[in-house]
Amino acid sequence: MFVKICGTTNEEDALLAVALGADAVGFIFAPSSRQIQPGIAADIAKRLPPEVLTVGVFQDASPARVVEVITTAGLKAAQLSGRESPEQCRWIRDRIPGLIKSFPAGHPAIADAPDYSADVVMIEAATPGSGQVFDWKLAEGAGTGRRLLLAGGLTPENVGDAIAQVRPWGVDVATGVESSPGHKDPRKLRAFIQAARAAAPEVYQTPGEGPYDWQVDS
Repeated sequence: MFVKICGTTNEEDALLAVALGADAVGFIFAPSSRQIQPGIAADIAKRLPPEVLTVGVFQDASPARVVEVITTAGLKAAQLSGRESPEQCRWIRDRIPGLIKSFPAGHPAIADAPDYSADVVMIEAATPGSGQVFDWKLAEGAGTGRRLLLAGGLTPENVGDAIAQVRPWGVDVATGVESSPGHKDPRKLRAFIQAARAAAPEVYQTPGEGPYDWQVDS
């Protein structure tokens, strides 16, 4: 089970998440209480193990801006959580190592996800970063034939149920493991990662410990 810890604003939280077994760390560049400057994200990313996926999160930013930030900050993927078109996504994906395209649960565009050239499709609540739980039935079947990353109101208490119902490739959390906006709670982080691993279908489990290659595993 791939685990992404998003809304990271400082080096201590990033290193803690990785030490506890997170596969990816997300930095939000869109307007948010967890927004971080590219230069700070770059400094943090340099201190993380090379196998960890570092992700920049954007919402309706210009394609050129997305590519510029990902490139200059040395990140490995962009997550687009706005109304980006398939053409914009393909343009971006041609210029960066990886792309996650986010869709609100139940959105009709999910059916056209292959047109966006995304490596991973994320399903989340209608308001990204709100910490709101949506009806997981809306995500059932969305991951057929593609990597599905489930987000939106996940916590250590409900992530196991979410995985059992949706059977995603991975899960993403920000609000559910925080002590305050932008600051992670070590106990919640540990509990979330442990709960996600424990709930993962056996097909996703790997014999090794720590992050794995997200571009190879499917």
